[in-house]
Amino acid sequence: MDVPLSWQLAKLLVSIGMVLGLGAIAVRVSPRIAGLLAGYPLGTAIALFFIGLELSPAFAAESAVHTLAGFTATLALGGGYLVCGRRDGLAGVLAGTAGGLAAFLATSLLLTQVEFSRLTGTLTTLLAIALFIRLYRRVPDVLVAARGTVTWPALVLRALLAAAIIFAITGLAHVLPPEWAGVMAAFPISMYPLLVILHLTHGAAPVATVIKHYPAGLGALLCYALCVSLTYATLGLATGTLAGFAAATVWLLGWTRLQAWRARRLAPGT
Repeated sequence: MDVPLSWQLAKLLVSIGMVLGLGAIAVRVSPRIAGLLAGYPLGTAIALFFIGLELSPAFAAESAVHTLAGFTATLALGGGYLVCGRRDGLAGVLAGTAGGLAAFLATSLLLTQVEFSRLTGTLTTLLAIALFIRLYRRVPDVLVAARGTVTWPALVLRALLAAAIIFAITGLAHVLPPEWAGVMAAFPISMYPLLVILHLTHGAAPVATVIKHYPAGLGALLCYALCVSLTYATLGLATGTLAGFAAATVWLLGWTRLQAWRARRLAPGT
């Protein structure tokens, strides 16, 4: 079907705002917080919503089932980027991107061969989260200092990256089965442009910190995808999206409280 121009513009504007917001948090607060927020259902929510809008809520709901397992491919992308993108500058970005995309596509190919249910898809990613958290335990946390105002080249790069990924995923959904569309919707639409910008402006060290903390934020994404897989076909896109964000927010608040409680228990003198 032909996609109205207004829908295309909406995708562009939402993508730009999402990436710029995460970039500002990474520089002005910390890459750790940015990594956690990158796991919030931003890019995936945009992709699944527009897939449902352009195709059907039922197609998007079926795709969301496979998105649950597809987050394992997202974790693989982070791991591939971390391993290959150890150099600073453009060379590190290109090497990290190549390694990350290769890991994402290889893992996606394996995942699309399996007929996942909501339970098995969720369990697959939960196991992957536990594995990657353990693998990243020795990656150091590195803070970055703010560097003046955002330049126009950086703004344009962020906009192009986010828009290109959103348009590619929603466009491919028109020709791919729900299994592939769902896995593609798990692509880190918000995290990947953030990695590129941080890598170009601050080097590989803070990028590694963002990747390290990304798995801990995936719980919100799992809650979102699980919720919309149950609600899109019955409640519609608008209500289903709101329900998904509510579920993700509840999880994120609970996770934050748990982390604060653990920090207090581990603090000296307690």
